[in-house]
Amino acid sequence: MNYQSVRAAYEVPIAAACAALSPAIPVYFDNVVTTAPQSTSSFVLVNISFGLTTEPVLTRDINHIRGSIVCRIHTPKGRGTGASQTIASAITGALQTLNATARAPGPSVHVRVGPINGPTFTAPDDFPHLLGRFDCPFVATVFT
Repeated sequence: MNYQSVRAAYEVPIAAACAALSPAIPVYFDNVVTTAPQSTSSFVLVNISFGLTTEPVLTRDINHIRGSIVCRIHTPKGRGTGASQTIASAITGALQTLNATARAPGPSVHVRVGPINGPTFTAPDDFPHLLGRFDCPFVATVFT
């Protein structure tokens, strides 16, 4: 099973959606080392977690993988939720587009997302950013 291809199927559209914003918003995925951005900078942290990865199927050429995507949107504190909502809309729009994508022929990864929860917003006292957060389950089918 190729977890990297499943991750890429979700990471590429998220990164593209954030790059298309003006200004472009940096996106950091799991296990990517970066210096902490300034409190006046916006950025997104994305965690992709795998859950059920061994669902039984009728044939040997299909694998189902379930998991979840969590996006944490960091925007400057004290300016309202508008910037965070704009970023969340871009990312959720990109994820929902995946549900309308047809399966590619041959070996491929076919992905879907479930209901999107959020965004919710918090402004922790000891944190320099407003934190917007949303999550959704996913299912990926790997055709070999």
